[in-house]
Amino acid sequence: MKLPEYQEEQVKLSARNQLSGTVTSINKGEAIANVVLDVAGQRLVASITVEAVTELGLHEGSAVTAVIKASDVMIATDGG
Repeated sequence: MKLPEYQEEQVKLSARNQLSGTVTSINKGEAIANVVLDVAGQRLVASITVEAVTELGLHEGSAVTAVIKASDVMIATDGG
């Protein structure tokens, strides 16, 4: 059985919170990997499956887009 060949496609998303960055490290566990990104000098960590890391071909230096979809944003202060 021959697997289909994948072509690069432009992805359209409704999520508006998209940040371009570069993978700086990948810390794999048994099922989950923490992928550390540099986004305009800021550190962002995405927790995704180890399988997704492999399927996406991620490695240090990969150019990626972080898509953030959240139902809540909380704000904290130091109490001062």
